Amino acid sequence: MWHKNVNYMNVTVSAPAKINLTLEVLGKRDDGYHEIRTVLQAISLADTLSFETSGRLEFRSDMADWVGEKSLVSRAAVLLKEKTGSAEGASVFVEKRIPLLSGLGGDSSNAAAALVGFDRLWGLGLGIEGLLPMARQLGSDVPFFLYGGTVLASGRGEVITRLQAGPRLWLVLVVPSVARVPGKTKQLYQSLRPNHYTDGSITQRLASALEATGEGFGSSLVFNAFENVAFEQYPGLGTVREHMLKMGAPNVHLAGSGPTLFALFGDKSRAEDMHTQMKRQKLDTFLAETLP
Repeated sequence: MWHKNVNYMNVTVSAPAKINLTLEVLGKRDDGYHEIRTVLQAISLADTLSFETSGRLEFRSDMADWVGEKSLVSRAAVLLKEKTGSAEGASVFVEKRIPLLSGLGGDSSNAAAALVGFDRLWGLGLGIEGLLPMARQLGSDVPFFLYGGTVLASGRGEVITRLQAGPRLWLVLVVPSVARVPGKTKQLYQSLRPNHYTDGSITQRLASALEATGEGFGSSLVFNAFENVAFEQYPGLGTVREHMLKMGAPNVHLAGSGPTLFALFGDKSRAEDMHTQMKRQKLDTFLAETLP
């Protein structure tokens, strides 16, 4: 997931977004969390975190609404210092491209990138395996972003099994202008009813298809349990989905806990055409591709 490390005085880490190709909720656990099975896929839409040595911890971004002290980036720094006893500081600049609270895992990806960046900048030498326990502590999606690519996640989402990468696919992502509030994922989980729970077999079929051939899978295997309740939680979301279908999307799915919607394409030119159409409609849209 990281692409450049000039030296331990200046480190740059890429933080990709993700989609859930499947997201099944099996039921509620004794610890209050939900048991899930999901196939997570990293995509090319990404933030970039730059780290420089400093006498203190400071966080900046080119996105006005991003607040470092409220992000998992600052929590990652504090946790890493607590666990290692490091007294180092850092100046962190977050170049934001992933929309906030969009269902694309931006904050979790930033947290994983922060762990990697601080580990390298401070010369801790922990590596992925050493950072994994802290990633699990920071959030259910954070461990995935230490690996990237395509994975099967279980438990709360923190138990990771790497999968054979699927075919290269292009995505058109549309972020509807609906209200987005912190805690939306928890609200969606609370809105799920027992008849929305599944047994994990959809996810297993997709994982098996990827492992068997690494070639492809039918759109019928793309599944998100939150689609049962998200269209009630986000008024206007259904209208955007219908608009995307009318504009030629072969399929439209909810990204994570939303409200971002995405369409998958095997043909790049078709994806580019749809992206252009969405832009003309003045919709907040992004063109991306899957990352192996």
